[in-house]
Amino acid sequence: MSFHHIPCEKCFYCERRLFSQCKQYKTTGLTAGFTPNGGGFAEYVKAMPWVAERGIIKLLDNVSFEEATFLEPINTILKAVQKARIAKGETVLVAGCGPIGLQLLMVTNLIGARIYSSDPMPERRAKSLTLGAVESFDPTNGKLVAEVKARTEGRGADAVLVAVAHPVVVEEALAAARPGGRVLLFAANDPVTRIGFPASAVGIDEKEILGSYSAAVDIQEEAAALVLQKKLPVMQIVTHRFPLARIQEGLELAANPTSESLKVLITHQ
Repeated sequence: MSFHHIPCEKCFYCERRLFSQCKQYKTTGLTAGFTPNGGGFAEYVKAMPWVAERGIIKLLDNVSFEEATFLEPINTILKAVQKARIAKGETVLVAGCGPIGLQLLMVTNLIGARIYSSDPMPERRAKSLTLGAVESFDPTNGKLVAEVKARTEGRGADAVLVAVAHPVVVEEALAAARPGGRVLLFAANDPVTRIGFPASAVGIDEKEILGSYSAAVDIQEEAAALVLQKKLPVMQIVTHRFPLARIQEGLELAANPTSESLKVLITHQ
């Protein structure tokens, strides 16, 4: 299995463990052409030297290619959970139970946190309960913050992991976090989106707003082990498979999920 982004490990950002900000990291290292230009669904790809040297992980014989598709996303998930400083025994709210939210939940559950989740879709809330959430809430009824506080002696969650790219969800997540708590934005990637929140939440309540983007090269082995050693039930969130000939259908479903869909895989046949 190959990662498509590998940092130089020598620049200003790499020295500070901000690998995703490295200039080389931003250059796609797997290509269907002669220069780095993408091509992940091509029949053959070329691994650029920096990927061939430091971005290849050997699969075990008992690990399927489908399971292997989780190696890169689980790296990004582990990086985010570590950045949020999730500790055993803490109360964590996972906002959004799509494929990313459920993977955040899996890794957080492995640490030993007490997890609550929220999602508008009842099917996704139900799935989160099978993967480690002790209770799941419908955020559309306007009671999410009150529900979380009611279960934490009025404080709020120690950390909130936001897997939804919507400003309102971020505001609600900040309200659901306790004073001194952390809010980790995983899905906030749109440069146009603006988020508003009370300044006192940060300035007086000392809540932290954190961001996490992409993978980290120095946890490749640790993250891969979670999948290769089957420590996470990743295959439980795979709901659809499409052959390469129907790739457009698969991409459209992934972009416009239904109540039945979670992880969508594209297979070679």
